[in-house]
Amino acid sequence: MRWIDHHCHLEAGPSGDALLTEARAAGVARLIVVGTDAAQSRQAVEVAAAHEGVWATAGVHPHDASGGLDGIAELLDRPEVVAVGECGLDYHYDHSPRPVQREVFARQIGLAHEQDLALVIHTREAWEDTFEILAAEGVPERAVLHCFTGGPQEARRALDLGLSLSFSGIVTFKRADDLREAVACCPLERVLVETDSPYLAPEPHRGRPNRPALVPLVGAAVARAGGWSVEEVAETTWRNAERLYRLPPSSAS
Repeated sequence: MRWIDHHCHLEAGPSGDALLTEARAAGVARLIVVGTDAAQSRQAVEVAAAHEGVWATAGVHPHDASGGLDGIAELLDRPEVVAVGECGLDYHYDHSPRPVQREVFARQIGLAHEQDLALVIHTREAWEDTFEILAAEGVPERAVLHCFTGGPQEARRALDLGLSLSFSGIVTFKRADDLREAVACCPLERVLVETDSPYLAPEPHRGRPNRPALVPLVGAAVARAGGWSVEEVAETTWRNAERLYRLPPSSAS
């Protein structure tokens, strides 16, 4: 089986190199390293440029929205960059004022439209405003709710808007029944899997730093929740990520 971890955070240099080597040994053949501000987006591009089978995103996380979008647009023309984001709303921590989060999110939706790039969305405790802004700005043709944490109701609303849903290690957590119900109502052709490493390590690694090599554990949990085989989840999420990010077809595609 082959896997894509389409959402991880890696540092440039020896530590990131070691995690990539471990991931490939675990069957994770492709990765997308995600930016959260201008500096982290530049680092993501650096990692992608240094490794075959690795791409990057460039964007501003809602935590960092107060810093604005300076330095992001210039990265979107880089061949390694396949998406705008992660961007969106986070009302759990409110590290940036909510009006600023909404403005910066809307502007990044506009960048995805202008550059014909995929959009990677972060939303936490902000469903209504997230859906409202997406409806007002227009959902890009290719967009994903990363680390989906809603239940069936939010999943259906997202699917109706044309979004793909990505599931992280949370799907393995004991109390995540609503999330597993959301998986069960999602067509496999709209599903992706991710680690969001170094965060949200799946069971039985919860509480330790997450790693891209653990994405097969997420895929196995998604398979159980959705009633699919692990092989189906691996191959379909591989194709889904290729399509979402317009990655070059692999020899086995």
